[in-house]
Amino acid sequence: MKRAIIKLSGTDPATFLQGLITNDVRRLGPQAPLYAALLTPQGKYLADFFLVSWGDDILIDVAEPLADDLFKRLSMYKLRSPVTLERVDIPVSRGTGPVPEGAVADPRHPAMGWRLYGTDLPHDGTDWDALRVAHCIPEPLIELVPEQTFVLEAGLPRLNGVDFRKGCYVGQEVTARMHHKTDLRKGFVTVAIQGSAPIGADIMAGQKVAGQVFTQSGGHAIAYLRFDRAQPAMQSGDAVIDWDQSSS
Repeated sequence: MKRAIIKLSGTDPATFLQGLITNDVRRLGPQAPLYAALLTPQGKYLADFFLVSWGDDILIDVAEPLADDLFKRLSMYKLRSPVTLERVDIPVSRGTGPVPEGAVADPRHPAMGWRLYGTDLPHDGTDWDALRVAHCIPEPLIELVPEQTFVLEAGLPRLNGVDFRKGCYVGQEVTARMHHKTDLRKGFVTVAIQGSAPIGADIMAGQKVAGQVFTQSGGHAIAYLRFDRAQPAMQSGDAVIDWDQSSS
């Protein structure tokens, strides 16, 4: 998915972001990008993105379809903060082969390779869907739906996208309560699939809806499951879906 860049500059943009997003911006460094999300006050997903140190500024690397809304929401929160937000044209490249000079590691998972800012490199042939499915890494506007998805169900803590010790941020109270006081009853997992099904198609366990199936690759898929209903040999249309709970 095409990426967009929002540049934050001015007086201490890190402090501005610290009270808004799910990760601890104090951990951001020249070779240490962060993965994070902005949530609604009710704790639901609005956008996920990478933060990249860019001299004295911070770049927000976000999926293009989410960029306009993210820019508007950050502008709303800015109020009198001494920061400037600007959409900038900085190319983003990524890959899993030899690491180019200046590239940084994708902070979500080692299998997701590297990201490079400022240089437009050709596609290196990586099958990104296969990697995402293998490691259950959700994608914006496929698995991650604004104002619907809870980031704990989407696995963002496992992907280094949520810091539970950083203090307050938008949606923190709901997220912390889900983390500390409840067992997740729903969430994304990787399942085996025989056949194929449309993105978002229901998964049936007998006569009950047990979830939905999303990205599929190589006999596996990312699925959103109700764990109390999931069982072996579920159906999604003509496809057969099996979830090995012991591997999750």
